[in-house]
Amino acid sequence: MNPVESSEYPTPVVAEACGLSFRYQKPLVLEDVTFRIHEGESLCVIGPNGGGKSTLLKLMLGLLEPGRGSLTILGKSPAQARCNIGYVPQALRFDPLYPVSALDIVLMGRLDRLGVGRYSKACREVAMNALEQVALADSSSRPFSNLSGGQRQRVLIARALACEPKLLLLDEPTANIDLSVEAQLLETLTRLREKMTILLVTHDLDLISAVGDSVLCVNRRIHRHSLPLSGEVVKEIYSGINRVEHDLRTRHSQGDHSACQHD
Repeated sequence: MNPVESSEYPTPVVAEACGLSFRYQKPLVLEDVTFRIHEGESLCVIGPNGGGKSTLLKLMLGLLEPGRGSLTILGKSPAQARCNIGYVPQALRFDPLYPVSALDIVLMGRLDRLGVGRYSKACREVAMNALEQVALADSSSRPFSNLSGGQRQRVLIARALACEPKLLLLDEPTANIDLSVEAQLLETLTRLREKMTILLVTHDLDLISAVGDSVLCVNRRIHRHSLPLSGEVVKEIYSGINRVEHDLRTRHSQGDHSACQHD
């Protein structure tokens, strides 16, 4: 069994894929994918464009169905577990003229608990607490359109936190912000990794070193790396080839098929 799976993370399994494959048409986008994510783990997903990272997120959110194999979140299908998953997209499309506040955006994370025409006091307290976790409680009443790119991204994180998730998925959270505000986002994610299980898609190697425990390389197939990544591994990951060579430990695991074995 892969040491990364067995000894470092003896905690309950949050997400598990076994022999997962998916295609839109031809060829396969993901092939024979096997991995396991444990409670409290902070796992970074990297790989070349078109390698299948976004498809993996959509499968985990239950927006797509596997063509072959299995994928479970918290022991359920992704669609059934969706209320326990917080999702942070790269950006939010919105009409800047529409009068929506930061708090209104965060409350969207409580839509499944919306009462008759209004949110309860408890929902508002949860939303405010989420804004506090990303250090934006003082900006709760500010129009979302007036916030900076970094502040908007932290509001989207707060929206994901408002659903009180057990698994937080983030899709390239630093992709649309300036370097000047990236440090604030890094600080937010560093705090969150102590509180919940995180799966983070990113090309940002600084972000990986700051918040990651290990790395999933996604390039049709999936392989797991321990940190830090060597320069040679990084070069191979982004070289455009389908199969990435790994260090001996990961190479022996061949995609960690041991994850299909139940504890």
